[in-house]
Amino acid sequence: MRKRFSYSIAALFVMILTACSNEQEVVTLYKQENPINLDIYIPETFTDNQQETIKVKLTQSGEPVEDADYVHFEIWNQEGTVHYEMEQAKKEKNGIYSVRKDFNEEGLYFVQVHASNDGSIIMPQKQFVVGKLTENDVEFLESHTKPQSNGHEGHH
Repeated sequence: MRKRFSYSIAALFVMILTACSNEQEVVTLYKQENPINLDIYIPETFTDNQQETIKVKLTQSGEPVEDADYVHFEIWNQEGTVHYEMEQAKKEKNGIYSVRKDFNEEGLYFVQVHASNDGSIIMPQKQFVVGKLTENDVEFLESHTKPQSNGHEGHH
């Protein structure tokens, strides 16, 4: 009786393990995401009283994304005295999207790009310097504090 019970338990255990194994076909039942990639291009220098262009190149599967679902730019400075609301990018060609802004205050700035295409969403952020850093900017960088986006991290 004991042997039969042991065999029954072992058979049940094998059946459970077999049912939990990965089958090749199961993978195809789940959506395969095709992630988008984005490179942010910041001007090397900024000129007073002149608009500057920040660009991004959006690719997916190694190809330029010509008609993204959306590409929005959000730009602010670290001290909180400049904050450009989220704005739709201008579509150029070859997967390039851009925005033009005035940068009249010196300091540490951040740009966050919100982009989506075919269900893939990306929101990279990059910092850059306009003119000279202020003392607050230097302290901020030395403290290794994570940049603040002024609470504008909503969904689209």
